[in-house]
Amino acid sequence: MWTYDKMLPHPVKIANTNPAFARVIITQLGGPDGELGAANRYLSQRYSMPYDKVKAILTDIGTEELGHSEMVASIVHQLTRDLTVDEIKRGGFDAYFVDHGVGIYPVNAAGVPFDATCFASKGDPITDLSEDMAADATTVKEQPAFQRG
Repeated sequence: MWTYDKMLPHPVKIANTNPAFARVIITQLGGPDGELGAANRYLSQRYSMPYDKVKAILTDIGTEELGHSEMVASIVHQLTRDLTVDEIKRGGFDAYFVDHGVGIYPVNAAGVPFDATCFASKGDPITDLSEDMAADATTVKEQPAFQRG
């Protein structure tokens, strides 16, 4: 059905670790407006669309969002690789680390695991497309915590 290229569409090369930044970025994977929610949103909503072209677009967007999930996971991995215990604590990554180490686990910024309540699929094209636009309009705001201590 799909072809998987074993490379990221946009290479991720982060030189320095930063657990505080990883704590914020992880919500882009498993948060309410994260990539996993977006992929599932589009791939679920496509079935109730009345036009084949719209179904095809939602399928394309959903699979693209899966690629974004891989990029976000790469960012989190690179921001947390080879951390010392002191760096983990100082960066506020210790609560995540206790349960997941430096493994990639989709959670929101508060540490709540991803689940399907992050998106809606109502079966009404206008409602679903409106929800898609609203979800895609949100972003993570830059915080001073991103700076490495």
